[in-house]
Amino acid sequence: MNNPLARFLLQDGTEYNGYHFGAPLSAAGEAVFSTAMTGYTESLTDPSYKGQLLVYTYPLIGNYGIPSERKLENIDEFYESNKIHINALIISDYSHDPYHWNMAYKLSHWLKKNNVPGIYGIDTRTLTQKLREQGTMLGKIIVNNDIPFYDPNIENLAAQVCIVDKTVYGNGKYKVLLVDCGVKNNILRCLLRRNCTITRVPWDYDFTCEIYDGLFLSNGPGNPKTYQKTIKHVQYALTEDRPIFGICLGNQLLGLAAGGDTYKLKYGHRSHNQPVLLKGSERAYITSQNHSYVLNEKSLPPVWNVLFKNLNDGSCEGLLHESKPFFSAQFHPEASGGPADTEFLFDWFIERMEKYKAKTPH
Repeated sequence: MNNPLARFLLQDGTEYNGYHFGAPLSAAGEAVFSTAMTGYTESLTDPSYKGQLLVYTYPLIGNYGIPSERKLENIDEFYESNKIHINALIISDYSHDPYHWNMAYKLSHWLKKNNVPGIYGIDTRTLTQKLREQGTMLGKIIVNNDIPFYDPNIENLAAQVCIVDKTVYGNGKYKVLLVDCGVKNNILRCLLRRNCTITRVPWDYDFTCEIYDGLFLSNGPGNPKTYQKTIKHVQYALTEDRPIFGICLGNQLLGLAAGGDTYKLKYGHRSHNQPVLLKGSERAYITSQNHSYVLNEKSLPPVWNVLFKNLNDGSCEGLLHESKPFFSAQFHPEASGGPADTEFLFDWFIERMEKYKAKTPH
């Protein structure tokens, strides 16, 4: 294959040489790694990766191509959003001749269509070891012209990935108010399968006067402390008794609204095989994760309990209020292209809404 040469640079001066594929552009962002063996379509369209340069440790990427853009109920059936959100893709080996019964594009063609560059021919396992030693770093792919480094964490990324106008999905029994900070499509699918009507609103939407049975706080990119408007609205919701369920960034926003604090991990949790322990039990679950920030459990008020704990580093992976129907998970129970061991958390949300509706029919 006559792919042109390209370079990948880290902010500490380390340089890797490889071959360009995808869009013929240079790109900069935050370099992060994922250990997943499958699910590259889902990861690339996950809004939580906004502004990042995704490094895959698994050697062969692109071997099953990219699926069709078919929609069900106005939601992309095989993607987590309507476009690629990473700034660039860094892989070891690119599969030039993929095959799958549902393939519509090759990965390179799909990247080019979305104006996203990629680079292959790099020892991504050595690169990942460096990121594990040094921590997450800024990086850039140079294809034609050099560009400056770029730190996406200084921006309000949720505003760049969420919807602009209120949107309603479904016509089910349970009315869910979903705060979109970069929600994944499979969250919508999981709620719709459980007889929900979803009212999806932007990250800064004032929902305090809305009528709903349950509040859902979505996943999303960036530093949770930059979303002060959302935190303020969630603080009001905590004074009520309507159920609240948060996932990933939503878990952090719930904790911040409750009075807790967050901190950034050295290199984040990004894999399909993170083990978490359900507190009060000996049951461990395998989870899919993609985040840089976590809650400091010692900062939480005493009415909040840790619901899940990461078995690798002991970090907080979820919250549970001791008396009100509020809970959250730092991982992705809706994982598409990952384990679905914890999808029962959506059933917990439904059960809490059912109890709320029984008390306050409307």
